[in-house]
Amino acid sequence: MAVVVLKDKCKGCTKCVKSCPFEAITMENKVASIGPNCTGCGQCVEVCPFHAIEKKDEGKANVDLSAYHNVWVFAEQREGKLMQVAVELLGEGKKLADAVGCKLCAVLCGSGVDPLVNELFEYGADMVYYADAPELKQYTTDAYTKVIRDAIAKYKPEIVLLGATHIGRDLGPCLAVRCQTGLTADCTKLEINPDTKKIMQTRPAFGGNLMATIICPNHMPQMSTVRPGVMEKAARVAGRKGEMIKLDVHFADGDIRTKVLEVVKTAKEVVSLTDADIIVAGGMGLGKAEGFDLLKKLADQMGGTLASSRAAVDAGWIDHAYQVGQTGTTVKPKIYFACGISGAIQHVAGMQKSGLIVAINTNENAPIFDIADVGIVGDVYKVIPAIMEELAKRPAK
Repeated sequence: MAVVVLKDKCKGCTKCVKSCPFEAITMENKVASIGPNCTGCGQCVEVCPFHAIEKKDEGKANVDLSAYHNVWVFAEQREGKLMQVAVELLGEGKKLADAVGCKLCAVLCGSGVDPLVNELFEYGADMVYYADAPELKQYTTDAYTKVIRDAIAKYKPEIVLLGATHIGRDLGPCLAVRCQTGLTADCTKLEINPDTKKIMQTRPAFGGNLMATIICPNHMPQMSTVRPGVMEKAARVAGRKGEMIKLDVHFADGDIRTKVLEVVKTAKEVVSLTDADIIVAGGMGLGKAEGFDLLKKLADQMGGTLASSRAAVDAGWIDHAYQVGQTGTTVKPKIYFACGISGAIQHVAGMQKSGLIVAINTNENAPIFDIADVGIVGDVYKVIPAIMEELAKRPAK
């Protein structure tokens, strides 16, 4: 997008100069002039009382948007195992495809991961675009971007969905730039406008204090990254089949600028918050890092998983892998224990869809009680042992 001044309409009022957050507008001979610092934000367009400033699209003026069809899901896999976020995206993608009236497709990259093709069919994909090459065995930005970008240019999907994982957050922006389109990151809701048939992408904004719905009406494909754990997983239908399209994969010298020499796996405990049915989370109300030892005992007793708020992570009490919230992991377990967690909106955004929320806090006015199904006002170090004692009385199933 480029911002231009209609010189015959400009009256030199300087309102645009004052409104520009990037100091990109100056006055020359009493006429506004747009400088190189302009980001195309459009703030000046809105404040100009004489309609003397316009935004013009210089990106894809000659592109036929009607040539784009179908919903694509990036089928993220690691070591031949399909990531759960891909299953969630297939479930959500099916809803979008039905609303638009098109096919649901998956794009799969890897080396020797043929069994995943049938798995994607069983999870609802009508078509699977499969790129199989040794260079795709380990994820690299250059290799995956080139292969998927070439496929997008050839087959023209209208919607592309990726998981907001470490890989998706790296791949998505690169694809968007190469395809000259927009990207809405960390979406928590997707729906199709019944009138325009365009996707409406909703995500938290301004620190989670409001939800913004974003559209991309003039560029294709419409691209989103979606937070894991937000969407419902697709139901698997054994034996379901579809159409596989093998993608041509060719890399020239210099196409891949990085090489994976070795993969070193961490020795620390693996945390799987998105798949947990029971989560016991702690916050600053624990008072000390050792408080998580007590929560871990309750989690183990119930067959659950330990988690935390961002404040506890920032304090160095627990690793970031355990963090639930807007800047952590989004979860929706059957039972969520919030122990010593105040209920800041950023944390609530990541766990409010839990089945049963049990809040334990000494502050009876803590915001967490507003969303809790069960609220206990009391000391965590007295309440948790009491809960564990009662659980121990119950016969094992």
